[in-house]
Amino acid sequence: MPDVDILVIGGGIAGAGVALEAARRGLAVMLVEARDFAWGSSSRSSKLVHGGLRYLREGAFGLTLESVRERGRLLRDAPGLVEPQRFLMGHYEGRQPTRRMLGAGLAIYDAMAGARTRSFHSPDQVRLLAPHLATEGLLGASGYLDAKTDDARLVLRVLHEAQRHGARVFNRAAVKSLLRAGDVDVPLGSSGADGGDGAVRPGTVVGARIEGAGFTGHVRARCVVNATGFWADGVRRGLGAPMLRPLRGSHLVFPLWRLPVAQTVSLLHPRDGRPVFATPWEGVALVGTTDLDHADDPDIEPRITRDETAYLLEAVRSAFPRLDLRAGDAIASFAGVRPVVDDRRAGRDPSKAPREHVVRDEQGLVTVTGGKLTTFRVNALDALRHAAPHLAGKPRRAGLAPSRSTGAAPDDDAPAATSPADFAYRQADAILAPLAVAPELAALPHGLRARLLGRHGPQAAALVNEATSAELELVPGTATPWAELQWALRHEQVRFLDDLLLRRTRLGLLLPEGGAALLPRLEPVAREALRWSAGEWRDQCERYARLIGQCYTVPAP
Repeated sequence: MPDVDILVIGGGIAGAGVALEAARRGLAVMLVEARDFAWGSSSRSSKLVHGGLRYLREGAFGLTLESVRERGRLLRDAPGLVEPQRFLMGHYEGRQPTRRMLGAGLAIYDAMAGARTRSFHSPDQVRLLAPHLATEGLLGASGYLDAKTDDARLVLRVLHEAQRHGARVFNRAAVKSLLRAGDVDVPLGSSGADGGDGAVRPGTVVGARIEGAGFTGHVRARCVVNATGFWADGVRRGLGAPMLRPLRGSHLVFPLWRLPVAQTVSLLHPRDGRPVFATPWEGVALVGTTDLDHADDPDIEPRITRDETAYLLEAVRSAFPRLDLRAGDAIASFAGVRPVVDDRRAGRDPSKAPREHVVRDEQGLVTVTGGKLTTFRVNALDALRHAAPHLAGKPRRAGLAPSRSTGAAPDDDAPAATSPADFAYRQADAILAPLAVAPELAALPHGLRARLLGRHGPQAAALVNEATSAELELVPGTATPWAELQWALRHEQVRFLDDLLLRRTRLGLLLPEGGAALLPRLEPVAREALRWSAGEWRDQCERYARLIGQCYTVPAP
């Protein structure tokens, strides 16, 4: 018998979504991630949960409608983690978009959401809403509502939910080879296996060999799901033609006192008309994003280039000319690689490449890639519909919930999740389970309570119980309590300092030099929780400083 029903490769939002939706249906699930959870594009996005207003202009009504609906569900199901965000876009003489053009798009956008959020502001009102915005030729501005999130914590929240349903998840556990029927061990990148064992078709993927800190060994599975994003073509090499056009998106991070925006300001780049955003997030202002073909080795951590820095500065200086922003004003940068599916219709323009997700079943390896952060649940369910034929005949185990597509009571003898229809969902279905406010949380200030519930879900009460009053104080200049760092060190599979400061918390992006000033206070708790010696702590600090210097600072002009 297989060790698990579904083996998920990849610990970003795509893999986390698959693990959750499979585990909550009673399937035995294991997820493995070669680096850290959310290490790839899932921690390097623009932090927006949005419908994709610009996709309307490209005629992608289906994608926009799907995204708008999922945005609404996430706002409903993840308060404190996914939060409403106002947007503002100025209208200028002789420049696009006009008020009429954008207004038409926003009317469709609101109709899809079932609520009116659009508004128009006169030039005088715009000066109050965004005092530093360029005023020459200003005719007014349109406003509308979308949402924002902490993308890495969204991944962690979904993974925690999957674990509550029985999924086993491991980071720093790499798939070294795929297992195929008829062959014991076939390295990644080979073309298949000869012969068969009679159970499944020869060459069918039936598991993987895994090596890592949390788990090492062979895992057999009824179905293997490849949710590795940028790395998907590497996993499926030999099974089909490459699918992806990797596109790099980079951001600059400014302190809010230097780029004071109270809502997201959307603008079109003066050079090429691409949309660029300046977004308030976690006490800083993010400016992004670029959209460039990325040809570097997938194992090299992406970083912003000088040309990208100049491009983003050109956009923000054009929108906020009186601020006179320079590269030296930014406190950090970050870059990620989008796993965009290449349908070759976009030609040479990366921004026209489609953002829809794609799922393929190739010899038992189900690959899900492309798509958006906002629609991760839709993408996961689509992947599971493709996986369903490999799960036929699996008996239901006692005490597990029935498929969401049926209202039937649990039946130990009935097949579980054996057809694509079993992976349907109703609009009322919650993406994340509703939470009650435990007594430990009720006494906290509202903002802190909402933050901890949103980011940690059912674990928030335990986090508070472990913390002293001093540890519930905020790290200076941020909304992050010290207790979040200590909880992550003890309970969230932290292996390196960048796991802690760039993904479990975001302090490495929010503070100068990646938060280096915090390290003396972190040393005793980190060494105790992770059993690091004094020498190992020094090595960790040196490694982290190199990473920040190479990949998260702003290149000199």
